[in-house]
Amino acid sequence: MEFAKRMNQFSENIFSKLLESKRNKLEKGEMVIDLSVGTPNIPPATHIREALCMAAAEGENYIYAINDQSALLEAVSYWYEKRYGVVLNSQTEICSLLGSQEGLAHISLSIINEGDLVLVPDPFYPAFANGPLLAGAKLYYMPQKKENGYVICLEDIPEYVARKAKFMLVSYPNNPTTAIAPNCFYYDLIAFAKKYDIIVLHDNAYSDLVYEGGEGKSFLSFPGALDVGVEFNSLSKTYGLAGARVGFCIGNEAIVSSLKTLKSNMDYGMFLPIQKAAIAAITGNQDCVEDARKAYEQRANVLCKGFNAIGWNIEKPKATMFVWTSIPSHYKKSEDFVIDMLEKAGVLVTPGSAFGPLGEGYVRIALVQDEEVIKKAIQAVHECGILKGLTFS
Repeated sequence: MEFAKRMNQFSENIFSKLLESKRNKLEKGEMVIDLSVGTPNIPPATHIREALCMAAAEGENYIYAINDQSALLEAVSYWYEKRYGVVLNSQTEICSLLGSQEGLAHISLSIINEGDLVLVPDPFYPAFANGPLLAGAKLYYMPQKKENGYVICLEDIPEYVARKAKFMLVSYPNNPTTAIAPNCFYYDLIAFAKKYDIIVLHDNAYSDLVYEGGEGKSFLSFPGALDVGVEFNSLSKTYGLAGARVGFCIGNEAIVSSLKTLKSNMDYGMFLPIQKAAIAAITGNQDCVEDARKAYEQRANVLCKGFNAIGWNIEKPKATMFVWTSIPSHYKKSEDFVIDMLEKAGVLVTPGSAFGPLGEGYVRIALVQDEEVIKKAIQAVHECGILKGLTFS
């Protein structure tokens, strides 16, 4: 059998390898505390689940959705105006996604041609690179360095690169680094995009998970953003709808229209009961949003305080549901450290190398377990001795 040449650039990813190691330990009856994948364990609020259940009980809701319901598009428009102060045309500037990752993976097919250049942050969420690669793009990595607060320095992008670039992917609050970008970055980003005629795709999945009194922003709330790009938003983390796969591409009419055309040839739309649940989420009581934010922040406090107490100096994240931290200097590769953590402590985290070249030397810890489980993980790491006598870079 012969398969597509494009698949040659992909291999079994680290998540698959770690899942196999986890499965082997569990089969032996050993403990595994999984802090690797960012899958929320906080369920949707009662009113959201009730809306889903009521809609699922109606037989007529099992037809193909085909298109987004007007009620859903109007709800998203209402949500963006109330939450971010962004006024949208509900019919032309919003497109639903089967999860924001689906949109991030497919939008390249509607924008680029084989060989086009795409600007990708490094470290990056894997779909940022994999989507363009599947479409035949060439990648240029924009460094997100610790000394710059993990914010892209646009002035460091060579002019010849900027002139060739078709689009760029940006995401703050950032996964995996947890960084937040200042307002001045967005003004510079929009000016940069206009100067070089670059489309901006901004992933905004974590704007409601900002800590210590901070407030998440929308890229689209900055002047000129609608002229140059779109924003991806998701109900997975904030509303606990991860498995339901609800996301949106919002912004520039031409970009949204192109994606809608592509998707009309790929899927039959979002299951109608899930559309009803999404409407209930973004138009209903928003106490659940603050509850989720508080829960993740408290988990971050517990995790950072606990690991600091046993010698692993971890800085509290500014946002997101993750912690990003360096590995002990004794280790040369983050994957080696992660495997040792799993084998010796039964605690599973994600190696930074899974997020690009500049992710090497770091790990990402997902705040997806309750506080007591996090404390148990800290104790297991402490007792296994993996941190003894080691320093951190």
